[in-house]
Amino acid sequence: MTLIDTFFNAAVLSAAVPALLRGLVNTIILGLLAIGLGVPLGMLVSLVRLYAPSPFRWLAIGFIDICRALPVLVVLILIYYALPFVGIRFSALVSATLAFTIVMSAYSAEVFRTGIESIPRGQFEAAQALGLPFVITLRKVILPQAMKLVIPPTTSNCVSMFKDTSLASVVALPELLKDANDAQALYANPTPLIGAALIYLAFLWPMVRLVSYIERRNRAATIR
Repeated sequence: MTLIDTFFNAAVLSAAVPALLRGLVNTIILGLLAIGLGVPLGMLVSLVRLYAPSPFRWLAIGFIDICRALPVLVVLILIYYALPFVGIRFSALVSATLAFTIVMSAYSAEVFRTGIESIPRGQFEAAQALGLPFVITLRKVILPQAMKLVIPPTTSNCVSMFKDTSLASVVALPELLKDANDAQALYANPTPLIGAALIYLAFLWPMVRLVSYIERRNRAATIR
């Protein structure tokens, strides 16, 4: 067999496309769920980390540190395979969503913490001088400024999260990589894996360029 027949077989790729597209839909759904739940949860955890009473702050720090230290795959395996031993069972989709949401929230919490801490302390003091309550100060003064700073790293984390969804194949969730592996076994040809790689590239490359554009725009705004 030639290189083309082995890795770029048009007939095999054409036959595998429906399965790959089904896997892509599940990948997008899983990624959007993890991001849509993980980013707001991360912001909440960061606020607890910064402003809650000491016991809650230490809990937030422990949560962030542990979830950032553990590989995503380990978190996924613990939820899907370990929790049933204590009577807690989730489907593959729910397990993957929980695992990716937890990890996404931990990384997002650090991003939000950095963004909030970069706002000058004088902003809080000025708001206090005007008699604004703390919650209003956060919502109206601090968070709008911090959001501009956290967009680039958050977008980068979103790209990483979509790539990490490939780990859901470990719990037999039919996402893009799982379907590509199944198609490879069915046709005894690795072309479906190449097809999956091309789909990932076509899907994620615009997001990578978006991160670069946002960073350039923020630098230009800072210079002005």
